Amino acid sequence: MGVFRTIFVPIHKAGVPFILIFATCTIGLFWFIENWGFLGVVVTIWCAYFFRDPSRVTPVREGLIVSPADGVIQLIDNAPPPNELKIGGNPRPRICIFMNVFNVHINRVPIDGIVKAINHRPGKFLNASLDKASEENERLSVHLKTEKDVDVVFVQIAGLIARRIICWINIGDNLKTGERFGMIRFGSRVDIYLPEHILPMVCEGQTVIAGESVLADLSSAEKISRAGKTR
Repeated sequence: MGVFRTIFVPIHKAGVPFILIFATCTIGLFWFIENWGFLGVVVTIWCAYFFRDPSRVTPVREGLIVSPADGVIQLIDNAPPPNELKIGGNPRPRICIFMNVFNVHINRVPIDGIVKAINHRPGKFLNASLDKASEENERLSVHLKTEKDVDVVFVQIAGLIARRIICWINIGDNLKTGERFGMIRFGSRVDIYLPEHILPMVCEGQTVIAGESVLADLSSAEKISRAGKTR
């Protein structure tokens, strides 16, 4: 059974309509232009692969912030959280995770907490790997407050191909670390803003896994000073 689950990863229900559409088109291609039908098979398999929803083993220790997305850490810097959330303009450590079209696109909650605000802002569809995508692209921002009154912000950002941001949570929801909260179709980026002075435990270029990879530890004694150095 374990081998079966490893090979045949569950498909999220949000992807079923797309898989059926691709499969139907593939049948049509075989009927009219057989050679193109084989291309349709490849695209249909990719579509099913894109919407896969594997189980994850989430760290349970209090204070750990885990990755909200699968992908590669493209940028770590300091930036103010999105203005629309109205939680202040002080720069915070920001971790930007780029998801390509082959990554799992189910996004997961980075830490236990209550949803204080959700804001969707229309925008452009620039390449999500560009720095300015955080400011100019369409995005959905979530403000989460932990039991110890710590603010954590995570932002789903549309990309060049991604045209649909999906969020399944609501204001007031009490979320658990690793819980599924949304997805983006079909290639995109997720930014997470840590509390001020918290030191990221990852580096640029590192591959992370949603719900599993630890990005930061609120309980760590090592903090970022005002000068941007650890102490």
